[in-house]
Order: sequence, then structure tokens, then C-alpha cells
Amino acid sequence: MTTYPLRLFFALPCPPHLAAAICAWRTDALSAGKAVAAHNLHLTLAFLGSQPASCVAPLLALAAEIQGKRSTLQLDRLGLWRGGLLHLAPSRVPQALERLQQQLHARLLAAGYVLEERAFRPHLTLARHYPHQPNCPAPTFDWPLRHFALFCSENDGRGTRYRQLGQWPLRPATPAGRSAP
Repeated sequence: MTTYPLRLFFALPCPPHLAAAICAWRTDALSAGKAVAAHNLHLTLAFLGSQPASCVAPLLALAAEIQGKRSTLQLDRLGLWRGGLLHLAPSRVPQALERLQQQLHARLLAAGYVLEERAFRPHLTLARHYPHQPNCPAPTFDWPLRHFALFCSENDGRGTRYRQLGQWPLRPATPAGRSAP
């Protein structure tokens, strides 16, 4: 039996209530491009690309060792990158998010995974193939970061769907001067 490689990535899944609010805003304010489905909205932490299915168990174990902290990400910038990638991004990246991404990358590199070498630019993709910078003000959405997950990108006759393979909670931030349990 042949097992096909899986297209894997670690990400912060967008909470359903927030995804619904973002999609409602997008429907009202924007009209072009290929919209990303609400159930696929996420913020990528590490893209692993094509990996053998045998990597899933070690990746689940590796992620279980990550000690990230909760924070809130404020998406308040609307941008368009080359190639028509329309996205929402934060003006300021919470330190807890930067540390989570750095910790995850360090562990993946130590385990022998090859990762992209570009700078971390957290964003939530709204649409692909968008023709021009929208002429509307950027909305503001507060995203409570409570967990991260390992996903597998799957294609079928209805399009692409991101299937969650595992999820890990982020710890509550501790007040200054107190140690976490």
C-alpha cells in the first residue's frame, strides 16, 4: 500500500465567531478575488510542505512540548502582496506570538525539518488573486489566541480544506511577579 505525502503546517485557527465576523465584513466591503472559506481562515506559524504520513506522530509530540502563552492579536491593517494576496495583519505583533513562532521554528529545525527562511509576517489571508489594493478603510478585529494546531491541507472536488490533526492550548499569561503553575 502506498501512502501519499501530506501537506502540513502549524497555525493558529481563526475562532468560528471571528471568522464569521471577518467574512461578513469581507462580503460587505470587498468584491473581487477568490475568497478564502471561513473554515480555512488561519494564521500560519510554520509551513512544512509535503511530508510523509510517518511525520505526523513525531510532530504531534514535538508540538506538545511547546509552552506558548495566550495573547490577543489585533488585526487592523488591510494589505495586498504581490500575486494578489489580500490579507489582514496587525500593526503590532504581540511578544507572546513572536515567542510561540520562534519556539516552534527552533524545535522544528532541531528535529531536522526544512523551513522557509523568510521573516515572520503574521497575517490572515482574505482572498487570492485580488486585482488591486481595496479603496476602503481597514477594519479592526481582536483575535484571542488560545491554542495552535497542526493542519493537513487536502484537496477534493469542492476545493481545499484544512483538516486539523492536533491542537495544543496556550497558557494564560501570568501577572508580573508571579510564577506560572
